This record gives sequence, C-alpha cells and structure tokens, in this order.
Amino acid sequence: MGRIEGKVAIVTGAASGIGAGVASRFLAEGASVLAVDRAPAPAPGTDGARFDSLQVDLAQPDAAARIANRCIERFGAIDILANNAGICDYRLLEDTDDATWDRAIAINLTAMFKLCRATAAVMKARGWGRIINTASIMAERPYPSLTAYTASKHAVAGLTKSVAIELGAHGITANYILPGAVLTGITAPLIAADPTLRETYDTMGVVNRMAMPEDIANAFLFLASDEASFITGHGLAVDGGALLKM
Repeated sequence: MGRIEGKVAIVTGAASGIGAGVASRFLAEGASVLAVDRAPAPAPGTDGARFDSLQVDLAQPDAAARIANRCIERFGAIDILANNAGICDYRLLEDTDDATWDRAIAINLTAMFKLCRATAAVMKARGWGRIINTASIMAERPYPSLTAYTASKHAVAGLTKSVAIELGAHGITANYILPGAVLTGITAPLIAADPTLRETYDTMGVVNRMAMPEDIANAFLFLASDEASFITGHGLAVDGGALLKM
C-alpha cells in the first residue's frame, strides 16, 4: 500500500512544475487526485479512475467552490489540499502597479484562503485532513524586485499558522513549504533567456544544484502522510540550504 492509499487530494497549479510533480507523487502513493490549473493538467500514467482535472482561473470568485464541489462529486471526499498554484512577477517597488499587486495577492494568497475555507468543513466531518501550502524562502528572506511575491508568501505563512490553530483539534494539520530555486515553468524561461542564471540558482544553497519538482513533491508527500501527524503550523524549507546563506 502507498503512504496515502485511499486518500483524496486536490492539487492546484498541477499542469506543470511543482504541482505536476505533487499530483504524480500522490497518485503513485495511492491517492485519488483532482488536478487544478488554468492549463490542461497532464493525464496520469496510473489508474485513470483515480484522476480528474479541472481548468479554472483561481482568481475567479467562485473558483474555490467549484473545485471543492467537483472533488466531492468525483471522489466523494476531500482529505488533502495541496495549495500550490502561484505567480511571480519580477518588478521593483516603483514599477509594481496595482494590477500586478492585486493579481499576485489574488492567486498566491486569496485563492489559498478560499480553498482552505471551502475544504475545512469536509475535512472536519471526516476527522482527518492535511492542508499544505506552497510559500517560498522569500517568506523568510526578502529579495529585491519581488515586492508583491514576497508580501504574498509572508502572508501564506501567517494564513497557514492560523488555519493550524483553528483546525488542529479536528485531526487536521496545516503546514507550508518553503522551496528555494526550482526548475519550473517560472524559472525555465528565465534560464533560457539568460543561461548564467542556472549557475546562480545552482549555487543558492549548499548542495550546488537547484531543486527539481520531485524534490518538493517528496516534502508534500511527507506532510500529507500519517508520519507527519504531529507536525502542524510549520514551515518546511526545501531549499538545499539556501536560507543558511541568505
């Protein structure tokens, strides 16, 4: 049996990068997965009966309700919420217009809040749940040209801690992951435009490589499993030691 055999998971940002890695890992470990993204999520290489996908813009007001309802209709439950979808726009403070700020907060924070709210009652009724939110090492250490992104990721940490306090008595844990540099749809185009960035990313930490989506997916799996039942309100750095150097 897999480590989350029989569980039902929602994974956002599942069309590529970390989200795709998480969805694939969860499926391999026995869970049923609703993969959510604006783009089509890739079909699984495992049992299709345990996989469904939904294309939706998380900034839409009814997105959280649609996602929760779809998961219940398809699989009859919600056990794990992997809140991973996010955007990153590199702009200096003076160049960050209202639209850029509002979009970052809507996707990186408000959508997470609404999905936590939409799934909490279902998890409480089952007496078991795992909420795992993707933050960033920028939630611990700010970096120039990432004003909106950094602010949103700091807020993800606060949101997750509050959720952990409220839901802990119901058998639900809430944690957040702090990835460092990961090869995803966000970083790959930057590296393609400037190949010297790869060396920068590879040397951000102390293990001399940037992360692959699978590295982050492994952390999601741990926090989703029974092995992490006594861990909540925690920010798990999966950064190759980058925070040690910042």
